[in-house]
Amino acid sequence: MTAAPLEQPGGRAADAARAQPGYILVVDDEPDIRRLVQEILEDEHYQVATAENAAAARAAFQQRRPDLILLDIWMPDTDGITLLKEWSRDGMLEAPVVMMSGHGTVETAVEATRLGAYDFIEKPVSMGKLLVTVERALENAHLKRENLHLRRAAEPAGFLIGKSPAMQQLRDHIERIARTDTWVLISGEPGSGRSAAARHLHHRSARRHRPCVEIGPPQDLTAQLFGAEPGGDPGGLEQAHGGTLILNEIGALDLAAQARLLKTLEEKRLARAGRAPVELDARLIATTGQDLQRACADGRFREDLFYRLNVVPLRIPPLREHREDVPALTNFYRDWMVDNEQLPYRRFTTGALNALRNHSWPGNTRELRNAVQRLLILNPGEEITEVEAEQALSGRPPVAGGLDPLFDKPLREARDQFERAYLEHHLARTGGNVAEVARLSEIERTHLYRKLKQLGVNPKPLKE
Repeated sequence: MTAAPLEQPGGRAADAARAQPGYILVVDDEPDIRRLVQEILEDEHYQVATAENAAAARAAFQQRRPDLILLDIWMPDTDGITLLKEWSRDGMLEAPVVMMSGHGTVETAVEATRLGAYDFIEKPVSMGKLLVTVERALENAHLKRENLHLRRAAEPAGFLIGKSPAMQQLRDHIERIARTDTWVLISGEPGSGRSAAARHLHHRSARRHRPCVEIGPPQDLTAQLFGAEPGGDPGGLEQAHGGTLILNEIGALDLAAQARLLKTLEEKRLARAGRAPVELDARLIATTGQDLQRACADGRFREDLFYRLNVVPLRIPPLREHREDVPALTNFYRDWMVDNEQLPYRRFTTGALNALRNHSWPGNTRELRNAVQRLLILNPGEEITEVEAEQALSGRPPVAGGLDPLFDKPLREARDQFERAYLEHHLARTGGNVAEVARLSEIERTHLYRKLKQLGVNPKPLKE
């Protein structure tokens, strides 16, 4: 096909200089169009890659994730709409896409928008229109990342609550570490808030406006880190370029992956089969519930990686070491759930708070949060008493007000009803974001999709 040339503009966009220029992929089968668009964007300090067809576009997309894609609709092999569908995951594009066409129709524009395209530009394209659209698309993508960061930062950070010496020392250490750009190793027991502490460090760091990618078990850590080989999607290291990679349970990496991770981060280059090395710049924050020193002695963890990480260690104390903070934590979680999960407000009596404070909390702050949520949901009245708190800690159903209706049902029916209500609650809370629900519920995304289908829960209407 023959595309119309670009119109010559009357002037440039007002803001030429950008503190963090974006990386843009231009996909068009006309060499004159590709060359001219590339020159225009590079004059505005953007980094630009070009592709003449769908195959080249796929290769460029896999080589490095663009911040923005300019995509021609009509191409001789595979059309742009098909590529747009391929690059959409769970109905969401990983990078904003602006469609371009000299033969566009209203129906085509509507279809592209429905599939997630940011905008539609008709050819011949004016330089002013192009630059304004590019700038707005990049700003929109940046705002979406910021909103995600803010939502995560707004989650109840119970690991920071309390006036005990342990908590005061922890807050001081976090503030000091956040001002550096070194690798960090966060240790602590399950449920103590290691991942939340890692996210908090990112939000307090100089990289807070860049991506924060979090990976961890039960999925294959090696594939999550480096991407699928050969020719598969990029891993967390590439996705976190310029930002922070949070690697949960680093002790689960095998020795070969540990060696590759150390080499990659020290050289700031990632080599993948059949591709040129990719330049990387990511801060690593690793978490562990293991004794990595013992793992080094047993030959299960590389000493050089351990000592590189352990320059800046951060230990999250278990809740039993600062039980004096339990009343403050209880009220914190109660208030957060009332404000954010629309649960009824209930006052904890002194006896109830004492019962909670005297508990051993093997599940740490996560267990306390779950106990508070359970007490707010199941217990009637305006107060939560000592007896009710002790019943919740023992796992027995509440006696006040009779048995919950779920207890009158067969186990499988009761479980399905609870899981359905639980997932619908979190889908509504996240605006139908399945990936976010998977993270909150600690369920692998593929398994979550199967569970939603099994329970007859459709997340789509909840996005509207």
